[in-house]
Amino acid sequence: MSGRIVDWTRGEEAITYQTCGACGHVQYFHRAFCAACGESNPREQRASGKGTVYATSLVCRAATPETRAHVPYNILLVDCAEGFRMMAHGENDLAIGDTVTASFKPFAGKLVPFFTKET
Repeated sequence: MSGRIVDWTRGEEAITYQTCGACGHVQYFHRAFCAACGESNPREQRASGKGTVYATSLVCRAATPETRAHVPYNILLVDCAEGFRMMAHGENDLAIGDTVTASFKPFAGKLVPFFTKET
């Protein structure tokens, strides 16, 4: 998987996912193989950053000293437009079913996806 495109896990403002050329499976965590059929080298693509809130959980107690400054913060599961589900941060007033768009914000020293309600 040489020539990897940018991704938020590397400090870039982008969300990437993979699709399998053999079976069409869409997966979010980067792997050297397709989790559905085992085919090697799934194709990486950049996500649009659009999706729908599947679940939301407002965190009111800091888990670590680094997260204390961010309390309260919202952790979401987002069904992304491309067919994968991801966990991310989002506005505190988001609800299940809201249509959202990703941007990126610093959180505890790292750049993370942050979803806001689409207007």
